[in-house]
Amino acid sequence: MRQLVILSGKGGTGKTSIGAVFAHLQSVADSKPRAVMVDADVDAANLSLVLKPDQSERSEFWGGSLAEIDTTLCTGCESCKAVCRYDAIFPNPNDGNICWIDPVACDGCAACVYACPTDAIKMVVQQEGYWFKSETPYGTLFHAELFPGRENSGKLVTLVKQHARLWAEDTSTSLVIIDGPPGIGCPVISACAGADLGLIVTEPSLAGLHDLIRIQATLHHFRVPQVICINKADIYTEGARQIREFALEKGVQILGEIPFDESISHSMLMGSPVTEAYPQAQASRTIEKIWEQTVKLLTSLDG
Repeated sequence: MRQLVILSGKGGTGKTSIGAVFAHLQSVADSKPRAVMVDADVDAANLSLVLKPDQSERSEFWGGSLAEIDTTLCTGCESCKAVCRYDAIFPNPNDGNICWIDPVACDGCAACVYACPTDAIKMVVQQEGYWFKSETPYGTLFHAELFPGRENSGKLVTLVKQHARLWAEDTSTSLVIIDGPPGIGCPVISACAGADLGLIVTEPSLAGLHDLIRIQATLHHFRVPQVICINKADIYTEGARQIREFALEKGVQILGEIPFDESISHSMLMGSPVTEAYPQAQASRTIEKIWEQTVKLLTSLDG
């Protein structure tokens, strides 16, 4: 089993559009690999908008713990407040003689638990979202929803990937396609952990080049083999040239350059991969070639 992660370093480059196309192309191929899909952007999941999932399983995600005070045991000594580095402890709104912990400001460090002389404070695990297993016309999709303002997105990404990998092993599925989150933070690191190949989707703009440099360095640091595709490559020829020069300097192969094509945005509005909605579009033909090269690279890893 191989893992392909699709990353961008920034949002809006077309990463999810390409991930949806890969899901469609593997589902209609006469030969392997068959794939399970993962939407690892748990803060703003949108692959499900295109793949039309029929949810079959929903599970709670319990992340970190927050401190809570038992008002019957608190004496208001404020020993907890003295050690709180996050200024999360205040007089209780209902009884100023005891303390109260603001759940938004609390970082879950548990320093107050150890400082309390009456054992009035306990760490309480928090539900921070859900993860799902769904069936789509293109195969099985694992995705998740992190509650607004909650942390531990990296932990949730790891959990979703783990279940996808176990399901792939149980069903002899040879490929896991991961639509990664934008940026280079903890969720991205979790998404690319253990990946056999990283496909970086970039665009010819100043921000696109800047974030390409960051995500390429991230994959290089974690020793994930990488390739690049340039989306909307013809909208700024100088920017595309700079990306080619960067790829040459770093020794990273460019699998293809996708032209600006309104068929992609039209297909997304229809809730369908562009290769399904507009199979003869120039973008569809280009992305299909990128998929074919990606499959060859993944197959070559098997010796």
